[in-house]
Amino acid sequence: MNIIHVIVLAIIEGLTEFLPISSTGHMVVASAIMGIGTNDFVKLFEIVIQLGAIMAVVALYFKRFFKSIDFYIKLVIGVIPAVVFGLLLKKKIDLLLESPLIVAVAFVLGGIVLLFVDDWFKKPTITEEEDISKLTAFKIGLFQCLAMIPGVSRSGASIIGGMTQKLSRKAAAEFSFFLAVPTMFGATVKDLYDFYKHNNIPAAELQQDITYLLTGSVIAFIVALLAIKSFITFLEQKGFRLFGYYRIVAGLIIIVLYYTTNYLQAV
Repeated sequence: MNIIHVIVLAIIEGLTEFLPISSTGHMVVASAIMGIGTNDFVKLFEIVIQLGAIMAVVALYFKRFFKSIDFYIKLVIGVIPAVVFGLLLKKKIDLLLESPLIVAVAFVLGGIVLLFVDDWFKKPTITEEEDISKLTAFKIGLFQCLAMIPGVSRSGASIIGGMTQKLSRKAAAEFSFFLAVPTMFGATVKDLYDFYKHNNIPAAELQQDITYLLTGSVIAFIVALLAIKSFITFLEQKGFRLFGYYRIVAGLIIIVLYYTTNYLQAV
């Protein structure tokens, strides 16, 4: 992995983290195409820069994080399913991260869902975060767990989860963003601890690791700042259908490349 790979992956992360097209899936495929595979540091890097992108939520919605204790209680309740399933399925999740083919299948299936989701949930009754109950937060957290399968999309799964609970598209998207903060903070802290606990990293390599992680996180943060508001506006006006078509086309292209070239099989 070199600094060019860091910049490319960070831009991809910042652009895709809040779209229902799976940032992890895009990074898995991009890593394979660039020939850097999915070694332990690449997996760590992809998790850490997701937190960098998600910190853009804190910057843009700063006041929301200081409104009430109830807001934090709902976030804690919403993140419980991800904590439980993440701890139980960590090894299996890491194996899934090595497969562009799984990403491709998830792209296609998720795309088909997005083609119809606007028609399924036409009459929302909840438009503000304050009206989301603790039980609803937990149910949305369960949907978020689907994103442990690379290619599913954390934001897409949790937004759709919110819409099943009568949230408007905007309210569901914003709560998905808020829920990402504790989810990815916890995942990042755990992965950093596990990686450096079990690997004896030489000082020079450690310095390079820190440089890559910080650079990637900053780039992802800046790009995500530009992407979030644009996504909210687009989602309110146009819905999910275009993302569905994108996922299906991208998934089919990845499947074709997987079976006809060596780029995606050398992971």
